[in-house]
Amino acid sequence: MPVTTLDDLKTIKEQALPKRAERLAHASAAQDSEIRPPTPKEKRVILARCGVIDPEDVYDYIAEDGYTALLKALTTMTPRQVIDEVLKSGLRGRGGAGFPAAKKWEFAAAQQSDVKYMICNADEGDPGAFMNRSVLENDPHAVLEGMIIAGYAFGAHQGYIYCRAEYPIAVKRIQLAIKQARELGLLGKNILGSTFSFDIEVRIGAGAFVCGEETALMASIEGKRGEPRPRPPFPAVAGLWGKPTIINNVETLANVGNIIRNGAEWFTQFGNEKNKGTKTFTLAGDVVRTGLIEVPLGITLGEVVYEVAGGIKDGKKFKAIQTGGPMGGCIPEHLLETPMDYENLGAIGSIMGSGGLVVMDEGTCMVDIARFFMDFTQDESCGKCVPCRIGTRRILEILTRICEGEGEEGDIERLESLSKYIVAGSLCGLGQGAPNPVLTTIKHFRHEYEAHIKDKKCPAKVCRKLITYRITDDCPGCMVCARNCPSKAISGEKQKVHWINPELCESCGICMSVCKFNTIVVD
Repeated sequence: MPVTTLDDLKTIKEQALPKRAERLAHASAAQDSEIRPPTPKEKRVILARCGVIDPEDVYDYIAEDGYTALLKALTTMTPRQVIDEVLKSGLRGRGGAGFPAAKKWEFAAAQQSDVKYMICNADEGDPGAFMNRSVLENDPHAVLEGMIIAGYAFGAHQGYIYCRAEYPIAVKRIQLAIKQARELGLLGKNILGSTFSFDIEVRIGAGAFVCGEETALMASIEGKRGEPRPRPPFPAVAGLWGKPTIINNVETLANVGNIIRNGAEWFTQFGNEKNKGTKTFTLAGDVVRTGLIEVPLGITLGEVVYEVAGGIKDGKKFKAIQTGGPMGGCIPEHLLETPMDYENLGAIGSIMGSGGLVVMDEGTCMVDIARFFMDFTQDESCGKCVPCRIGTRRILEILTRICEGEGEEGDIERLESLSKYIVAGSLCGLGQGAPNPVLTTIKHFRHEYEAHIKDKKCPAKVCRKLITYRITDDCPGCMVCARNCPSKAISGEKQKVHWINPELCESCGICMSVCKFNTIVVD
């Protein structure tokens, strides 16, 4: 039955509620295992329906007042009023840059064109991040509703969801949601009986990290190699196939229905002066509680580490937190009072990114961490521009030398100089952000670089070529370490103290991991 009025939605809701109540009676089965119960510091807006509704049943979404925002927009608001309401809410793009979402719509609305496009960027590529996947898998209709409203606001009639192939469940559920929405007249021609028509297709990406960049994403949809292009012109003026195009990510669009349904003032109750609303993050690393979280923008880094994540696990000390995924900065303990918002994170050399958070304890080598992230971004560089392609390669070579005990005087200055030119000359955000982990670790943990280069020591005892393993006199001679040593570097008789041949030892650490008597130490 096509939906055309509010009464139609109410009828569906009344029919869906009993079924939904029955299902929620078995809440443990319905709860998404990736989303744990929130702590007092968390606020669920985007994730409010995740694990609560059946994502494969559009009626269950309608039972939560789903699509009432679309009905409100199409029947009581002009496109301009929709833009103004979202502008008033202060919603900023959640993909990383933090540009006001409705400002983009305003630019596209001003373009005179017979064809405009709306794209949902679901190409979530940060290692370990799964915020957008979780929303697509658990609340796909919220994303569709946001896309349709956005399309109405700036005059688009065709939308695309660009999702990576590694998210098969998300792709399946979003395709099912599109089918269900079409059947109810919520997508397609004359939506809800109005004169507005809009449809959505899913395009599957091959998983290249750079395709999260909007111009590379559009190139991929057009069937070309996923590479960024210079801007201007910006996509809102000349985007997909040269037509005005708006690209918002999953979380941004999932906010739109809530704003139209509840009003801009409701949305502004969360966050701080310049950063309204909530933000989802994937929390990883050396903390007690990892996983998906949603907190008001402006919460401090320290509150996330200690009150949301439960502090550092195994009784160790905090060392740093990295925000913004592989291109984010590493932030030390004395900056834990920094609010998590676009301006304050930028001021300390980091970024919000799409929402990756990695917490590191005292056992982390910050030079090795910088090398790790540079290895990722260098590998994911599309190679189109020289500063990114060659510059990140040179930085990775220097960091690798330092971690292997071959660092030279002047390496730190060379890293800083290279970083400066890469930031200034790279074509897209990948190259421009790649040096962030290097620059922030040099700024806040310079002594670790100097220890690697001058003393040939790794203070955290992580870099294999800068450490040695030694067996203490308390060794009971159980022989477990000797049996597990892959390089046969450990010798000794049963029930007598063993020893390690430094010429054979490869510093793999297996001996320490299998020793039950804690008699193997790192020097």
